[in-house]
Amino acid sequence: MFPAAATFVDRCVSPRTGTDPLTGRAYADVAGTAMDENMWLRSWTNDLYLWYSEVPDINPAPYAIADYFDLLKTSASTPSGNPKDKFHFTFPTTEWIALSQSGAQAGYGAQWVLLATTPPRRALVAYTEPNSPAVPNGAAPKLFRGTEVLTVDGVDLVNGNTQADVDALNAGLFPTTAGQMHSFQVRDAGSAVIRTITMTSAIVTSAPVQNVAVIQQPGGPVGYMLFNDHIATAEDALLNAVNTLQAGSITDLVLDIRYNGGGFLDIASELAFMIAGTGRTSGKTFELLTFNSKHPTTDPVTGQPITPQPFHSATVGIGAGPPGRPLPSLNLARVFVLTSANTCSASESIINSLRGVDVEVIQIGSTTCGKPYGFYPEDNCGTTYFSIEFKGVNQKGFGEYTDGFSPMNTVGTASEKIPGCSVADDFDHQLGDPAEGRLAVALAYRQNPVCSVPPSGVGPRALAVEMPINDGELFKSPWLENRILRR
Repeated sequence: MFPAAATFVDRCVSPRTGTDPLTGRAYADVAGTAMDENMWLRSWTNDLYLWYSEVPDINPAPYAIADYFDLLKTSASTPSGNPKDKFHFTFPTTEWIALSQSGAQAGYGAQWVLLATTPPRRALVAYTEPNSPAVPNGAAPKLFRGTEVLTVDGVDLVNGNTQADVDALNAGLFPTTAGQMHSFQVRDAGSAVIRTITMTSAIVTSAPVQNVAVIQQPGGPVGYMLFNDHIATAEDALLNAVNTLQAGSITDLVLDIRYNGGGFLDIASELAFMIAGTGRTSGKTFELLTFNSKHPTTDPVTGQPITPQPFHSATVGIGAGPPGRPLPSLNLARVFVLTSANTCSASESIINSLRGVDVEVIQIGSTTCGKPYGFYPEDNCGTTYFSIEFKGVNQKGFGEYTDGFSPMNTVGTASEKIPGCSVADDFDHQLGDPAEGRLAVALAYRQNPVCSVPPSGVGPRALAVEMPINDGELFKSPWLENRILRR
């Protein structure tokens, strides 16, 4: 038997006091036990988890709360053999609120990418945040895209292999609070010079949209923007970016989402509308959600009938500005997207939704992560739980990309193939530079739609070996690698 989750909700090992910042009301927490919290998880999962029938009913009594939650998911695999559910996680509620609303978290403002996580390691800067410790305001940048980290607080990042080394490297690269000072030896791309820098961690607010530019090209001006996170502040940033590109009379758009793991679906819907325009999206479905078999017609979280989500033609008010402001649009029949294995969830919804209304999507880069699923964040007792609750399909009813989207010439994957070229990431050029590898191929493809570089998965013919693209591991908050619905 599965009692209703409401039977156990807010019965907490450590009840909170004070006011809930999301509701403005006092916390409803009362004293409870770990068993109460586990029983809430058990009933909540059985009611809302998309694959609830694939979750074994395990006695919660022996388990710590976090350990029990980890068990409440399917163990099935995708056609390629990857785990069906790679997106099951929790977040301290206070941190989730701060990050989702403003993009603020402790760090240096340098987004690291690890091309190798075991010796010999390689850790590079993927991009930086403006006015952060990595790029101090009014001073020369300390870090650039492509800068490689060689040591952290004197520990060899490349070869250090004791547990003490690993602990020191993690502590220096990923500070959990502001005010932590660490030293680094680094080498910039294309340079033999090793620099020593010191950075003090701070609460950094990310700029989700960067490098907005109009690039003059044969055949007409091309718009470019780097879009990194579907967070609340992206609403106004994207609106301003599209206004800039619209004023530049662009004929094509290159949307760089290689490092965008997802976030709020409302942001994805707004951007998809601004790319395609009213004529292609009016009355059409951005995404239709399907929940588990217990909830065929009603959204079990909101209680509202399940209806297709539209392409938002006005702001929903998720950012600082008011809702209802008309969105500008570029009215494009095609869009180039720069992707990687770190392109996930809400970013993939942009690709899928535009293909659903016959906007030609041309993919330059590598296979995306494959996540047509999402959830409503659910707080209980100070922990916010993220457990897959729905799947999304586009106007044409398509949503089967659990192994990602791949450029057409990619080989050796079970992914959904779309037009475009497989191209490795280029850390020798800054993002937005027309000479940067993926952007350069997109610009060339406009004039001659052929792929000028070997596809991923294909090594030199004489070697007859596979050499897949290595996008590295991007270390972002788990919630920024998902599709999130607001209540």
